[in-house]
Amino acid sequence: VLSAIQGMSDAARKDPTWIYWRARGLLATANGPAQRAEATALLESIASVRGFYEQLALEELGQKISVPARPAPLTPEEKDAARLNGSLNRGLYAIALGLRAEGNREWNYGTNLAKQGGMSDRELLAAAQFACDREVWDRCINTSDRTKVEFDAEQRFPMPFRESVVKRSREIELDPSYVYGLIRQESRFIMNARSSVGASGLMQVMPATARWTARKIGLTGFTIEQLNDRDTNIAIGTGYLRLVLDDFAGSMPLAAAAYNAGPSRPRNWRAPGGTGPVIEGAMWAENVPFNETRDYVKKVLSNASMYAAILTGQPQSLKARLGLVGPRDAAQPEANKDLP
Repeated sequence: VLSAIQGMSDAARKDPTWIYWRARGLLATANGPAQRAEATALLESIASVRGFYEQLALEELGQKISVPARPAPLTPEEKDAARLNGSLNRGLYAIALGLRAEGNREWNYGTNLAKQGGMSDRELLAAAQFACDREVWDRCINTSDRTKVEFDAEQRFPMPFRESVVKRSREIELDPSYVYGLIRQESRFIMNARSSVGASGLMQVMPATARWTARKIGLTGFTIEQLNDRDTNIAIGTGYLRLVLDDFAGSMPLAAAAYNAGPSRPRNWRAPGGTGPVIEGAMWAENVPFNETRDYVKKVLSNASMYAAILTGQPQSLKARLGLVGPRDAAQPEANKDLP
């Protein structure tokens, strides 16, 4: 790992991914205090709650993932500036009319391009709050995510439909923070979201998967049109996630990969026949061969850690959620051989 990172460009080595793994490599091969000090300095340079490797760096330093204090409240003047911004209003109006792509472009122009250098952190927080107050959750999250210093967890990790999501998750013994982490990554809480391959709704369920899951969970009279119904989509999506999680013996990274890429692929990304190494979940995630799925697993799990910290009020461990990933157990029968 150290040799590979050394061969990267300066820009690549500054990515949090490779800062983290370089620090881990130095710690694994440390032959004195100087090397350990260098590793600690690297971890401290990225440690925060802002992303997957930032959270892992916190844990390497002996800290857990907690909700940061909210920024200072927005002033009436800051709120008014967002409320009276023409681009932000046109963007939200277009989205309300069903012209989401056009509305997103107008919104992005207002936050990124209308002012040289884009909006300041405080302006971004005010714009994000403007979107949050109107329940346009994707604009709320994406805009707040762009702040460089300020961090508003309530904007970045909102919990719409909380009663439905938490109630349904607990009924089937799913961690609601894991469900929220997945929804945030799948749809940004857009009720009628539809992907290019036909996945629909909050939890982005494919039609064939929805029909199969509806039969498995005993949802009678199900039709594909119901995927745009909030509670039905949550019932189908969480039901499928529960079945996938069971199929992968409770492994959150493997189940997230299966939700994104289909269950056959993460099965094949493990050594067969009960032989092979057992590695950290973070190492396994880094070796997922699909760029989209690799990024998806990291974001769902880091999202889930933040949602758990918010929901429970207690510090969280991303490493515990990642667990260990080992070879397929040849003696363990598949729970659902026809799992789509």
